[in-house]
Amino acid sequence: MHTLTRIPTTEMEVTSIRLERELKEKLKEISGNQGYQALIRDILWNYVQQKSGDWKPKFSRADIRASIPATAQTEERCVLTGQTIQPQEAMMLGFTSNGDLVPLSMESLAG
Repeated sequence: MHTLTRIPTTEMEVTSIRLERELKEKLKEISGNQGYQALIRDILWNYVQQKSGDWKPKFSRADIRASIPATAQTEERCVLTGQTIQPQEAMMLGFTSNGDLVPLSMESLAG
């Protein structure tokens, strides 16, 4: 997970969010030294960037270890090009060096 430029927490607004205990524990488990609140901020920023059109690629071709053909079931965004992949459109799933499966447009690995 890639993070945005950090600002001191003293400059952030305090907000309250209710999470299921199990969700909070899972977030703590996967956040490691980063801390679960920082992980939640990263997840929210990534979502906002994808939905707002401010998205910038966070992966390079070197991050993709393998790919498999797939069909999009929902709208996706290629992690290499930012290209929108429409539902029912052919796509690839890229297996990253971190073990994640990420959406790839058919053209993104060409060349």
